[in-house]
Amino acid sequence: MQTSEAFVGLDCVDCGTRFDPAEEPGRCPDCGGILDPAYDYDRVDLSPERLADREEESMWRYAELLPFPAEAAVSMGEGGTALVECPELADAMGVERVLLKDEGRNPTGTFKDRGQAAAMTAAVQHGAGTVALNSAGNAGQAAAAYAARAGLDAHVYLPKRAGFTQKAMTEVHGAELHVCDPVGGTSQIGDAGAAYAAAMDEHPDWYSTKTFVTPYRHEGKKTMALELLEQLDWETPDAVVYPTGGGVGLVGMHKAAVEADRLGWTDDLVPMYVAQAEGCAPVVEAYEAGADEHEPLADEEVDTACNGIAIPDPGASPMILEAVRESDGGAVATSDAAILDAAIEVARREGLEVGATCAAAVSGAFELAERGEFGPEDTVVLLNTGAGNKDVDALRAHLGEREAEAEEADADATET
Repeated sequence: MQTSEAFVGLDCVDCGTRFDPAEEPGRCPDCGGILDPAYDYDRVDLSPERLADREEESMWRYAELLPFPAEAAVSMGEGGTALVECPELADAMGVERVLLKDEGRNPTGTFKDRGQAAAMTAAVQHGAGTVALNSAGNAGQAAAAYAARAGLDAHVYLPKRAGFTQKAMTEVHGAELHVCDPVGGTSQIGDAGAAYAAAMDEHPDWYSTKTFVTPYRHEGKKTMALELLEQLDWETPDAVVYPTGGGVGLVGMHKAAVEADRLGWTDDLVPMYVAQAEGCAPVVEAYEAGADEHEPLADEEVDTACNGIAIPDPGASPMILEAVRESDGGAVATSDAAILDAAIEVARREGLEVGATCAAAVSGAFELAERGEFGPEDTVVLLNTGAGNKDVDALRAHLGEREAEAEEADADATET
């Protein structure tokens, strides 16, 4: 197995047992905990000065802090995404700077590419022939693309509510698409998870690239924070607002911030803020209650059109909550209307296309600013985890509703 110099094993976040990555068990066989790649940081031969001279622009420029070397990577140039100044949003929010980290510029249009690049590299290193996962949509599309890149077969389990683009492109990339549509009720990611689990029981030779079953997806996504910090000359922002469903990227980014601090590249941790939709906000509810873990929502309790963050039972909520509290961040939930309005406002104020789900970070940041969470000299970073064209139907439908309401209001005013 080809690994990076500093990568020493996989540590269970619950019981602390270390496992040989060559014999990766998925989850901890002793306690079922999540496994996290571990490093000997004294062997990390990397520094901001070395990075400044490095030509590689993908996420693999940070390979010394990843489990696998760049030459082993299953890659399509993921990472290296723009950090865009948003002066109009900064003025409206009452802060010095708003920056948008635009993950929509990745190969399949979302940050999921970073996680699947790392997970698919691991699959190849383990000699897998077939990979499988369940997903709300974007991770399934990314897995299909990276499996095609790696020459692997893929099985992707999506709920019926997943977007047309994600379903279509999963098939276009050659993966076997399984759309889960149970009798009665609304199909949720849990239904896709149950179908995936049943398939894995039938096919023990399949390699999982499911969230927090493979230990490598959050590891690939941590490169978002490394990039962000490098783009800011290793000055930590005052807030990163992150649209949160399963929270894989938030956990990964916090890990990277801790590593950068430990290596002496920064002076502070990056304050991480969870942003969710009011119709599915288990992490926000746990944070506000002072709990260490969320209370799962029943499928019928989920009431949001934001598919990507409609995760009623995020299994890594203890890690998410720990990251938020350790970094002195926070959590916020806003309505679907506010989220969709925010996506439209970003497009009209800044010209940037933000996914409907991802705009939870924008509406959440404005709500946090209203609460006095940010000051006039603050730098606020918004994570746009996916391209606006992923959710074009939802955005256009909301725009139509706004226009119809405006016309009705004008008509009422004229009559008056």
